[in-house]
Amino acid sequence: MVRTVHCVKLKKEAEGLLTPPLPGPKGQWVYENISQEAWTAWQVHQTRLINEKHLNLLDRETRDYLMAQMDKYFADEAVDQADGYVPERE
Repeated sequence: MVRTVHCVKLKKEAEGLLTPPLPGPKGQWVYENISQEAWTAWQVHQTRLINEKHLNLLDRETRDYLMAQMDKYFADEAVDQADGYVPERE
């Protein structure tokens, strides 16, 4: 049976995540409020930031930066974009 959530990013009912994607209260909030579709879109954006900005995930400041960007992303606030990223043409 598919679990649905009211996704705060997409502003609609959508398929929810199977498990919390992060430990602790932040992960529980994402599990309860973010759809699989929105989480996947965030992961693509996060990966682009990591790759294009050459971020080191072992650095605590980098992880804090990504968490802040994630909060902004799901709140529909302006987020940093990857420098030099050009979307593929279809």
